[in-house]
Amino acid sequence: MNILKKTRWSPYVAGALIGVVSWFSVLTAGKYLGVSTTFVRTAGMIESLFAPERTVALPYFVKEKPIIDWQWMEVLGILIGAFIVAKLSGDFKSRFVPPMWEKRFGSSRIKRWSVAFLGGIILMFGARMADG
Repeated sequence: MNILKKTRWSPYVAGALIGVVSWFSVLTAGKYLGVSTTFVRTAGMIESLFAPERTVALPYFVKEKPIIDWQWMEVLGILIGAFIVAKLSGDFKSRFVPPMWEKRFGSSRIKRWSVAFLGGIILMFGARMADG
């Protein structure tokens, strides 16, 4: 059986593989895997379109330049990789509200996206507080 066509992977195997990739990243590039800075940098890139003088003056963006870097490409790779694996496994379904959510909270896309957005804000706040 082709491992890429499996619908579900063992969380232990997936976790071990992420550990190996993380170790390899530190060994070869001296960098830890992470994506929380990418979202802040993207916000900086968007802000610099509207108020470049303000963005340049912010101390955080002096330290962390709002640029497309290797972490930004990592996020892109995660999205593309997830799409490819979902297509290969036959598990890809284009739906805006997952069935489990719909059963419990209803089919409102606005409600689902609002809660997901709020959850993302809370997650990002915690990641930034923990320095990534």
